[in-house]
Amino acid sequence: MSATAPPATPDKAPESPDERLLRVSPVRKLLGRPELGSVVGAVAVFVFFSVVADSFLQASSFSTVLYAASTIGIMAVPVALLMIGGEFDLSAGVLVTSSALISSMFSYQMTANIWVGVGVSLLVTLAVGVFNGFLLTRTKLPSFIITLGTFLMLTGLNLGFTKLISGTVSTKSISDMEGFESAKKVFAETPLFGDTTVKSTILWWFALIALATWILLRTRAGNWIFAVGGGADAARAVGVPVERTKIGLYMGVAFAAWVSGQHLLFSFDVVQSGEGVGNELTYIIAAVIGGCLITGGYGSAIGSAVGAFIFGMTSKGIVYAEWNPDWFTFFLGAMLLLATLLNAWVRKRAEATR
Repeated sequence: MSATAPPATPDKAPESPDERLLRVSPVRKLLGRPELGSVVGAVAVFVFFSVVADSFLQASSFSTVLYAASTIGIMAVPVALLMIGGEFDLSAGVLVTSSALISSMFSYQMTANIWVGVGVSLLVTLAVGVFNGFLLTRTKLPSFIITLGTFLMLTGLNLGFTKLISGTVSTKSISDMEGFESAKKVFAETPLFGDTTVKSTILWWFALIALATWILLRTRAGNWIFAVGGGADAARAVGVPVERTKIGLYMGVAFAAWVSGQHLLFSFDVVQSGEGVGNELTYIIAAVIGGCLITGGYGSAIGSAVGAFIFGMTSKGIVYAEWNPDWFTFFLGAMLLLATLLNAWVRKRAEATR
């Protein structure tokens, strides 16, 4: 009697390790960063103007470039977060002017301390952000339509109220009113030590970059922003507060508009009611150059800062190179196309290495 061997059992397939526990090489991490393309573009622009413009590398020139970048970058940071969340805000440019007009006219008409007008402006500006976000989440209309309507209304209100109250298209001077000098130090020029001052927008810009980066990468709210931008319905299904997240993003844009508006007011003392129209596109372009996708769910605050820095280098580099500034829009369009193509290529390479 012969013994029979037990039936052979198939070898158990080895379990694949959790991809979250896999080590990622520094190169793959670098390729996965949204701002990589904009950083490459910024280096190229910097080298280019360093060669063609002799004064570009001077310390005073760099300070001017940094200031020009900060005036765009303050708004580009929250606009980038909003785009990551899958939405737009076409009213951002005129909202900056509205913020400045409210501070100026309220303080002047009420003969109050400047800081009272600044506080009222903050409340009204944030209310506009809540209005945009609330209307968007309740009507389900595209943000393009909602904020286009807000843009048109604010443009009319800026002009109408300014002419009604001041009799002209600009506000009255408030430089001799109580609180003006202290507000100027906060929003226009901040003393560092001795007689050395720095444009306040640069400090505000750096602070907003740090805050936005921390929110995106280190907080639950940052996860919500990416989830909402990737797909609102899917995010809602897993418990993400979609409505609250979008309203918060619009309030972030409104807060930055308030900061920029106060800088506009306390830098020039008076405000023209027609300013700000068209600037919303500049903020969006800076965010796109920085790696944000139009479709949402992808981007970074640092990328928007790099995009704004490219703006600053280009706008001032053309002047230092003594070229006709009429060419600025051409270079702007070329940078937008090249940066978008480069960002798309980098993203495809990053996805291919996964």
